[in-house]
Amino acid sequence: MLSRREFLGKSALTAGFLSLAPLSKLLASEKYKNNQKLSPSEAASDEDFWSWVRECYDVSGNWIYLNNAGINPQPRSVQEATIENYKFSNEAPSYTMWRVIDEGREPLRTKLAELSGCSAEEIAINRNSTEGLNTIIFGLNLKAGDEVVLSKFDYPNMMHAWQQREKRDGIKLVWIDEFDFPVEDDQKIVDTYAKAITAKTKIVHITHLINWVGQVVPARKIADMAHSKGCEVIIDGAQSFAHLDFKIPDLGCDYFATSLHKWLGAPFGCGMLYIKKDKIKNVWALLSAPEPDGDDIRKFESLGTRSFAPEMAISNAIDFHNAIGGARKEARLRYLKDYWCNKLKDNPKIKLYTSMNPQFAGTIATFGVAGWTSVEMYREMFEKKKLVVTTIEYEKVNGVRVSPNIFTTTRELDKLVEAINEIATTNPPAGKN
Repeated sequence: MLSRREFLGKSALTAGFLSLAPLSKLLASEKYKNNQKLSPSEAASDEDFWSWVRECYDVSGNWIYLNNAGINPQPRSVQEATIENYKFSNEAPSYTMWRVIDEGREPLRTKLAELSGCSAEEIAINRNSTEGLNTIIFGLNLKAGDEVVLSKFDYPNMMHAWQQREKRDGIKLVWIDEFDFPVEDDQKIVDTYAKAITAKTKIVHITHLINWVGQVVPARKIADMAHSKGCEVIIDGAQSFAHLDFKIPDLGCDYFATSLHKWLGAPFGCGMLYIKKDKIKNVWALLSAPEPDGDDIRKFESLGTRSFAPEMAISNAIDFHNAIGGARKEARLRYLKDYWCNKLKDNPKIKLYTSMNPQFAGTIATFGVAGWTSVEMYREMFEKKKLVVTTIEYEKVNGVRVSPNIFTTTRELDKLVEAINEIATTNPPAGKN
């Protein structure tokens, strides 16, 4: 049986510290070296380079995948690390998985902290945004009458969690629901949250990038305002982390959670929770822990047997993200959104629910076409062009959400534009609602 030292020497897979062929090939290429000489904005339109990046993925040519806001495919280096870790785990699980692979947890915690710009003692590794945010929501010491400000445009799982606390504990939820997207006025958003805060408000819950329409919310401005009124701030970063180029402390929040299988491209079912160091003791562990009210961030990782193999491959996703560069990645993602939206924005039959101002949007955009439902548009786009998008019918939004990724080509987006223009010039099919 391999010792940890022998395993590391043979395959260098623990904690994902490996350099497999797809990433090594990218880093060694002239296209990569030439791209690194460009500014992020210049690099965003370097199609030769981004076509090379596409070769690092296994995306199918049978579909055009434009629902990365739902979930990202992983770069091949991440997939291969997961598989190799999993195979090694199965050699003698109680030893290879629990005693060898899992020794990579602390190096991984440190690596995530470096990516996030915070202390490793503020990072817990978990499964997704829902788990992280539920840990906070159900762990906070709130009592009947305490108020929480949140938005009708927050993610449903989070709204449901808060509604459960309302039903169980008698807290009061104060809802914000007055936005017509896109909103291109930070102060309007901040003032709307400020107006909802009272002397009883304890928590302000913010979604940094709204999944329905791709609106970027001025999280830091809201957080600063909320703190000035004595409130704590939770940020849902599911759609913003590794999509926008920022560090968690930049947001000024007390609590933050994200799904690493979204824009970081980590294995499915991997997430991260951040709690400011001095706040950890105020949040009860969601599951069993030796000191559920202690100040060690690891109390939130008492899950029993977990998926160690994909979890340790998070490190490979970080390597790939860092190889591209956060600023370059954000610039490319925004460039792709602008590429297709600019071709459609002046069509009077098409409504964009997403801003063209880079301050207020990244790569996620939602559109509607007069006379068409979101389901009708989806069917036309998938059946005729094999475009994988998602429908959005929520509050005042009736449309289709499009979310490219760095492997998306402009030729694919031309097919998207073609499909939308065809929809805009025809009547919806009868009897398919």
